[in-house]
Amino acid sequence: MMALNKVLDYAKSIIKEVTCENDYLIDATVGNGHDTLFLAQLVPYGKVFGFDIQTEAINHTKKLLEDAEQTNVELFNISHEAVDQVIPKELHGKIAGVMFNLGYLPGGNKAITTKTETTIKTLEKMLKILKTGGVISIVVYPGHEEGKKESKALLEYLKELNQRAYQCLIYRFINHKEDAPYVLAIEKRY
Repeated sequence: MMALNKVLDYAKSIIKEVTCENDYLIDATVGNGHDTLFLAQLVPYGKVFGFDIQTEAINHTKKLLEDAEQTNVELFNISHEAVDQVIPKELHGKIAGVMFNLGYLPGGNKAITTKTETTIKTLEKMLKILKTGGVISIVVYPGHEEGKKESKALLEYLKELNQRAYQCLIYRFINHKEDAPYVLAIEKRY
């Protein structure tokens, strides 16, 4: 066992730390469904809401969830930017955790990526619907052009968040190449 978690493992561990079995979670970037499945297994009496703009990602995730007999997930084949319109109003302020895994769909079209402007707008909305004590984990991939822009914009955005209301951290291995993936995490304090 490693003392230091890999980036993806760390992103999952911080969500797991704040989650109870009846919580509500969001996978903002469903992709191949691995994070969605992980979240669904954390909340057997709760619910996961998953977003992806690619039909291929949604279909793959549906199959993965069916094979694992997970029925507590609602998938949306739309941008995560619609989160505030799609998540029922009565759940705003009750979301325990959100996972973002930015970039492009592994094995998919690399020209289709998350976009800086949409990611920041979505993050602002997620912070509003997150419950006190809730956490957002963001795996950032600065190894491609849009990822570099996203990385820079996210770091600038998080530095400006009120430190009384939010705790923000970066989890990065300093002896890896400069454009290696890393995690940003936000905890809502009130």
